[in-house]
Amino acid sequence: MKLLIPVLALSIIFATSCKNKNSKMINTDLKSPTAEKKPKTLSIHGDSRVDNYYWMNDKENPEVIDYLNAENKYYEESTTHTKAFQNELFEEMKSRIKEDDSSVPYKLNGYWYQVRYEKGKDYPVYTRRKESMDAKEEIMFDCNAMADGHAYFSLGGVSVSPDNRYASFGIDTVSRRKYTIQIKNLETGEILPEKIETTTGGSTWANDNKTLFYTRKDEQTLRSNQIFKHKLGDDVENDELVFEESDETFNAYVYKTKSKRYLIIGSSSTVSDEYQILDANTPDDEFRVFSERRRGLEYDLAHYEDHFYILTNKDDALNFKLMKTTVDSTSEENWEEVIPHRKGVLLEGIDIFKDFLVTSERYNGLTRIRVQKWDKSEDYYLPFTSETHTARTVTNVDFDTDKLRYSYNSLTTPSSVIEFDMVEKTEEILKEQEVQDPDFDKNNYISERIWATADDGTEIPVSLVYKKGIKRNGKNPLLQYGYGSYGATMDPYFSSTRLSLLDRGFIYAIAHVRGGEYLGRDWYEKGKLLHKKNTFTDFVDVSKYLIDQKYTSPDHLYAMGGSAGGLLVGAVINMAPELYNGVIAAVPFVDVVTTMLDETIPLTTGEYDEWGNPNDKEYYDYIKTYSPYDNVEAKAYPNLLVTTGLYDSQVQYWEPAKWVAKLRELKTDDNKLFFETNMDAGHGGASGRFEALKELAKDYVFIFDLEQIKG
Repeated sequence: MKLLIPVLALSIIFATSCKNKNSKMINTDLKSPTAEKKPKTLSIHGDSRVDNYYWMNDKENPEVIDYLNAENKYYEESTTHTKAFQNELFEEMKSRIKEDDSSVPYKLNGYWYQVRYEKGKDYPVYTRRKESMDAKEEIMFDCNAMADGHAYFSLGGVSVSPDNRYASFGIDTVSRRKYTIQIKNLETGEILPEKIETTTGGSTWANDNKTLFYTRKDEQTLRSNQIFKHKLGDDVENDELVFEESDETFNAYVYKTKSKRYLIIGSSSTVSDEYQILDANTPDDEFRVFSERRRGLEYDLAHYEDHFYILTNKDDALNFKLMKTTVDSTSEENWEEVIPHRKGVLLEGIDIFKDFLVTSERYNGLTRIRVQKWDKSEDYYLPFTSETHTARTVTNVDFDTDKLRYSYNSLTTPSSVIEFDMVEKTEEILKEQEVQDPDFDKNNYISERIWATADDGTEIPVSLVYKKGIKRNGKNPLLQYGYGSYGATMDPYFSSTRLSLLDRGFIYAIAHVRGGEYLGRDWYEKGKLLHKKNTFTDFVDVSKYLIDQKYTSPDHLYAMGGSAGGLLVGAVINMAPELYNGVIAAVPFVDVVTTMLDETIPLTTGEYDEWGNPNDKEYYDYIKTYSPYDNVEAKAYPNLLVTTGLYDSQVQYWEPAKWVAKLRELKTDDNKLFFETNMDAGHGGASGRFEALKELAKDYVFIFDLEQIKG
């Protein structure tokens, strides 16, 4: 921020304390900040929009920082009466966490790797032991020491060289997702002088132990567009550009196959993929294209022995199928079918072993794990029965094993990591999440899946969890969560922090709206582009159903969503504000039209196939009908808590800032509207595990206060 004397572009007026229909006390005499209106006309396709708060998109402007600080002050002073409850709730959630926890160790190339936490500390410690877990522990990275002096810290992309001597790693201390890659000598503990700036943080070693491939980002748009090759000990300025992705709708990345035989450069957009391959033993040779890109062809690669295995939607396989091709004949016309496309089964991923092929599938919204022997002598599914469970394969780095590791949890069952013997069909629980509460009993909670009918007749699945004894009388507080974009599925999962809601009488609901892939790829296709409004109407129809079935009522219904889920709740409160008493919008993507017209903003060009390109009038007109910022009206809105991060690279801080300013200008109610900006963080919020709990405590106390639930 420039060191200038600020000009205050807002008026903070002292007035009598506000009243809220559901809260007896608002502990402030402050009237909310009023942002200055500076009209800017934005015109395209013969249509003009006047944006009074466009000026907020410059965080170097002292007026902008003043406004954000004023909103933070208003939020802090308005919620003074809840501070003790926030602290109590934070300690309550923290107390359920096993502070000295550790991951299940896995063996790779002669070492057992593990991540552990120490009591009272925010960040993980990365360790390894040679050959046996009884061997002396080697600390690779102590993130607590590395984070010292930083308000934000993130370690990512740890990659160990094949000779186990070096580890490359990425660090972000700004929360802008611009990582600096460095290299550590694991034998001496020395950090080498090379620093590679503005990367994704990830990198991969060739088999010569001295060549490192990594991905650089565009400095302005943060698009991952360049793959470089670095030689250990060389000046970074001499690194060789291996590949540059010129199509602005694609992002590039690089990795090594599980077999360690091939280096892969991937380049992907929302609807297309292309890969280039190179023998990892000859890193100075040229990469060759696996199969030429074509719009609409999506695929992923895995290598085993003489074949590549390809998870793809080729030939209109909407829910994907598995194909293979020899390592020497990789072009699309040579692909052979292994598992055909099935209309009702979404093929999500594969794990390859010496004797087994394991596939991860989704059927009727539920995750399944299928085990097949290569010789076709066996083919079976792991037995899961709950309708609110999540199961997925985890770290399986070894080809030559009959043991499959997977995780399992449900809305009522803490997470477990399980090792399954694919020959004997027996299993061992390697780790079960410990809830540090002697009163916790999973049998005290009930989970169920229900189906709400949308206006167009579509059945929308909803996962629910609540404490036993809840009666459907319309008086229960209920928090409804949704996302519904990018094909990302919000699976039902166990959360120890969520117990703080359930134990206070809340019902928690996940609305599996269109735009995710809960019911297969078609579920995603019907919630994107010119079908995007299905995501919002599905959420509203779920709310109406929950009210109609007396799970809750408008006086006790709350909605929550973050990022694209923030777009969801932002659109919903324009459509049906009367259904909700309160809404939490975290880092919300709410200024869709303006953002998608600005190609200098991170993510914009790569998301044309998700939202549509508003440079095309058809998409412009459609997006404008639901963009939350563009559809704020003079009417009553629910109580709102909006959060953002000043350094957010995914959803820029000014989107929620402008949205809140416009809501303050036009809304006709006296309900609460709070806006908090984390001045040190980005899209993911605070980086430490305990700091993140403090943010969640604020969210929960916001709705507890509306329910008049006291600490």
